[in-house]
Amino acid sequence: MDYKKLLLARLDDLKESLSSMKESSKPVDLNDPIGRLSRMDAIQQQQMILNARKQLEVNLQLVDAALERFEKGTYGYCLQCDEEIDQKRLLAKPEAAFCTKCQR
Repeated sequence: MDYKKLLLARLDDLKESLSSMKESSKPVDLNDPIGRLSRMDAIQQQQMILNARKQLEVNLQLVDAALERFEKGTYGYCLQCDEEIDQKRLLAKPEAAFCTKCQR
């Protein structure tokens, strides 16, 4: 399996998702003439988008770190116990840095 391709595809997906969130994560204009409840909904929705954006940024860092390990030749080995990470895990989550045993 070509895990590098999986990682690069994941990287592209994450960057695209972050880019598409840029517009919707702008601050809510408090001077906008909408109702109080609508403004509260907009603020709540913006907060949810910001939280999702933070999670995407974390995932992006994990993928970048996995690509670095790939270049160093250490990709696919657990960072804690140095055992091989199961292929099923890498297929499901190619940025995984730990085996399932150590992840727990």
